[in-house]
Amino acid sequence: MRCLVVDDNDFVRAQTEFFLMGVAEIQSAANGKEAVEMFQRALAQGTPFDLVLLDVMMPELDGQQALKLMREAEKTLDAATGKKAVIIMTTALSSVDEMQEAIIEGDCSDYLVKPIGKDDLLAVLRRHEVIPAA
Repeated sequence: MRCLVVDDNDFVRAQTEFFLMGVAEIQSAANGKEAVEMFQRALAQGTPFDLVLLDVMMPELDGQQALKLMREAEKTLDAATGKKAVIIMTTALSSVDEMQEAIIEGDCSDYLVKPIGKDDLLAVLRRHEVIPAA
């Protein structure tokens, strides 16, 4: 499984990568702009990400904007397969408005509120069948 971890906090990125060691081939980005570029490049090269863990509040391009651009790239660059990445928004905010925007308008797969524990993360990945059931 190919995974893109996107967070502007170095510690959170490192922790998430640690949680996914041995389960995923991981790349990371420190902001939404970098993440969208990596996502588009992977699609164009025929090696799309299966999973994106995307922070909501980031510099340059926030997670909501990045999510919409990623979904648009899938429609444009990967229209033939119709396959979509599992995109899970991660945030310290538990705002209902943020969740609704991400899920309804942005078509994200799920939403996790930080701090995220390893067991919670892996449970969500199993629910979306990104990793096999334990």
